[in-house]
Amino acid sequence: MKKIFLTLVAAAALHTASAQNSAVTNAILFQKQGTLDKARTEIDKAITNEKTSGKAKTWYTRGDVYQGMVDSPIYGKALQPGEGTKIAFESYQKAIQIDGKDGEYGKLATAKLDNLYGAALNAGVENYNGKNYGEALKAYQMAQQIRPADTTAYLYAAYAAEANQDFASAKSNYSKLMALNYKSPQVYGRLLQIARQEKNDAEAKQIIQQALQAYPNNKAFLLEDLNMDLTAGRGKDAIDKINRAIAADPTNSNLYAVLGSIYDQNKQPDQALAAYRKAVEIDPNNFDAQFNLGVYNYNKAADAYTKASKMDLASYQKSGKKLEADGKKYFQDSVPYFEKALQLQPNDRATISSLQKVYFRLGRTADADKMNAKLSALK
Repeated sequence: MKKIFLTLVAAAALHTASAQNSAVTNAILFQKQGTLDKARTEIDKAITNEKTSGKAKTWYTRGDVYQGMVDSPIYGKALQPGEGTKIAFESYQKAIQIDGKDGEYGKLATAKLDNLYGAALNAGVENYNGKNYGEALKAYQMAQQIRPADTTAYLYAAYAAEANQDFASAKSNYSKLMALNYKSPQVYGRLLQIARQEKNDAEAKQIIQQALQAYPNNKAFLLEDLNMDLTAGRGKDAIDKINRAIAADPTNSNLYAVLGSIYDQNKQPDQALAAYRKAVEIDPNNFDAQFNLGVYNYNKAADAYTKASKMDLASYQKSGKKLEADGKKYFQDSVPYFEKALQLQPNDRATISSLQKVYFRLGRTADADKMNAKLSALK
């Protein structure tokens, strides 16, 4: 009788193990049949059972089922944004952890993980577009783990972190990008913006210095650096700095354009004029210099007309007409600069608006109307 009892116990244990393993088998069968909802139910049972939860096959199958749901236009609707990709990723990782990368299911899971990269990125984009920035960041971080050397996921993660006001994560991802030798002025620009939002002037200054080491002739970074000097009351330092840069690179039109901007801000119009002229002499296609030369002449014209308008009758009869004639000449002198600037950047609103005003003051109403129409088309 004792022997029979033992046999019955062994049979019961065998039956239990078989039932437990059948959940994995059923999941695989349902998956092959295309009924992924049933496959999901079965495999979710298997991972909670102590007899099957420790097997690489169980976790690999779970990853496969959920990845299939992500790819399905029907069953994907049963998942929350990014949920399927997250579960598939975690399942494949668990399979590799149990089986090792050289095991049967470890190898299969490693291959599947690489294919999951695109799904992780898509999950991030889907969450980002839905303004679920925290989940988007998690999805991009998952993509980073799958392909640690691919820069796209780090860049997108930084954008999502910024949108979520998680500046620490944003800075971390931008730093990782640079560590991967990702070269872009945009990264420094974003780091600078974050430093300003955090009102961290010391960090902003440090970022600008790093940016200038990487891009020594970048106009935006040069201006930022020089503006910091001006804001701190170091106007002379700013001008000396740009003159040293010009001495090292005398044919760089952008440096002269920046110097002109500094002189403008420092209320030195004659020196600004000379710098802008040198910039267009070196490169006639320098938009900033062309536009600012137009602005210089426009402002001279406006000043002349303003002075004439404020004269009493006697003073006006004596010198008012000459002031207006000088003003008209300055308006005329501004036209070729504004027109060249518009040629270089046809949709620049400031240039179009300036030209409209100049044409109107010169009586070129048809041309002024064209600029008005162009402005309206940009709205």
